[in-house]
Amino acid sequence: MSAETAGTGAPRLTVVNALLLTMVDGAEPFRGWLTVDEDGTITGIGPGDPPGGPDESAGEVLDVGGAIVAPGFISAHSHLFMSGLRGLGVGETLYGWLEANMAVLAGAGVEDMYWFTLHGCLDFAANGLTSAFNFTQSRVVSRYDAKAGKSTFERIHPVDFVRRQIDAGVDAGIRVMSALRLDDDALDNDTEVIETFGELVTYIDKAVPTPLNLGAAIFGAVQWAASPRTAALETELMRRHGVINQAHFVETAEALEQQRAKFAWYNEAGTLGPRFLFGHFVHPTDEMINRAAAAGAGMVWQPTSNGRLGSGIADIPRLRAAGIRIGVGLDDQSCTDISDPFQNMRIGIYTLRALHSDAKVLMPQEMLRMHTLGSAEVLGVDDRIGSLEVGKYADFLVVDPRDPDTGPIWDVYATYVFACGLRNLKKVYVGGRLVYDAGEPPSDLAAAASVELHDRVAFAAREAGITTGPLTFD
Repeated sequence: MSAETAGTGAPRLTVVNALLLTMVDGAEPFRGWLTVDEDGTITGIGPGDPPGGPDESAGEVLDVGGAIVAPGFISAHSHLFMSGLRGLGVGETLYGWLEANMAVLAGAGVEDMYWFTLHGCLDFAANGLTSAFNFTQSRVVSRYDAKAGKSTFERIHPVDFVRRQIDAGVDAGIRVMSALRLDDDALDNDTEVIETFGELVTYIDKAVPTPLNLGAAIFGAVQWAASPRTAALETELMRRHGVINQAHFVETAEALEQQRAKFAWYNEAGTLGPRFLFGHFVHPTDEMINRAAAAGAGMVWQPTSNGRLGSGIADIPRLRAAGIRIGVGLDDQSCTDISDPFQNMRIGIYTLRALHSDAKVLMPQEMLRMHTLGSAEVLGVDDRIGSLEVGKYADFLVVDPRDPDTGPIWDVYATYVFACGLRNLKKVYVGGRLVYDAGEPPSDLAAAASVELHDRVAFAAREAGITTGPLTFD
């Protein structure tokens, strides 16, 4: 690869002695350097040493000593407020697990949601996830009954309940696309639904610094809707605001025919298209796949949570063969337990290889692309993130396969995807700014988030009438 540069200003950060996995299509790994400007954008990248060498004009010099430098992972499907709910519904499939989680969240208030989400964001950052599509928690408080298969409405929170979740992403310093549920099941007036959504879109644009703001999106909720009205409202707001819509769909084998029947609601509303994503899409029919592909819709795959909840196996080769774009997500910490993108990739590859009895059905480089550039593509933000190239944000990881040692590198993608893990993750940068260093103690913000999370989850459980709360270490 030849050196690429842009701009004439002195860099703020120069990374040297790196084994670069840029994830630029067609580019091979190489040993080299990259430079970052004050705006956090990559201004130069190439093999060998930077032009002129790392002198005083290079700004801060980060010598990674031969470690791998790769794009930060992107979770294209996340519920960041659920970071304090690990260990609930451990023997349940989706609906029983959901019932256990929603029971605790029924006792959570506005500020609780800020701290829950902040903890989730910081957990992502510490595990190499620099960008996330975040399904904000609905303002509607309801009790879900898995046996009855329905929710009972209790009350609705003020709009600040969602605003504070958005604030948490800003304070954590990662890039977020905030998905907003319309809550039309609790708001009978369509005008109120439309105006509230617009108000939150405006808040995102004003409150989130431009570099961190990946935009607003719709939290597609037809899967749980009582009528086609939800699909019509979502479609109207996609058109008005030019936003994408990601909807959980055919995620579980439970009540499958009922789920599949609602596909027609989106189809008839004209929702399907390049700005529509199916979250999970584990159990689609051939007809659904063909229609989604023809419309240009995408899909986001959660291999860890699909396994954890016994939801099933998304047949990614089948979807890719149909022409459906694929991104990858880490869902939430309550159903992935560890926000580990390396584990997520391995579970995905191993599961599909076992399913197809074919070790070539998905290769490490393909999997890594889906969890970086592929996720950026389905979210429509690949002009900013997802790969290391001039003009994009410098969101990158420093991963050292020698510490602890994983052995000789025969295939760098295989080493990175199969042999490396969180133990090898040394540093995480967002826009060329350090957000996590494995060699340093947790930041004051991370320490505060941990204390607040434990206290507030226990309080929310008590408020919800749950008498057996989480274990404490006091």
